[in-house]
Amino acid sequence: MPNIRIDRFVAVIVLCLAAASSWAQDAVVYHIDDMSLQALKGLRNIRNHLDVDPAAKITVVTHALGVDFLLDGAKDINGGAFAGPVAALTARGVKFEICEITLKNRNLKKEQFIQEADFTPSGVVRIAKLQKQGAAYIKP
Repeated sequence: MPNIRIDRFVAVIVLCLAAASSWAQDAVVYHIDDMSLQALKGLRNIRNHLDVDPAAKITVVTHALGVDFLLDGAKDINGGAFAGPVAALTARGVKFEICEITLKNRNLKKEQFIQEADFTPSGVVRIAKLQKQGAAYIKP
């Protein structure tokens, strides 16, 4: 009998640890495909998200016209550079990814983008994979 109690105790501990690790970090993918409609709002949403949930694991996936705010020198409608807010969010653990299919289709080069940007072969495939791994989907 004592071994059964120990086995149950160990099983309960393992389950508790697994549950705790799943609560530790929410995974979220923010999808941006149009700079003019989504970039400022998305960056603000992400900042607010992290203010409330600093442990959230956030990935921003961009494609089509959404990659434009990550271009070196890109500015918002008020003339403010996007590079500063992106760098601040990167420092908080946010990852920014650009679709390489978009680069090819628009004849853009990786060197044209800010240093905080990473690249992914396909933006939509990346979004699907992140969702399959449990990431919540947000399109600002």
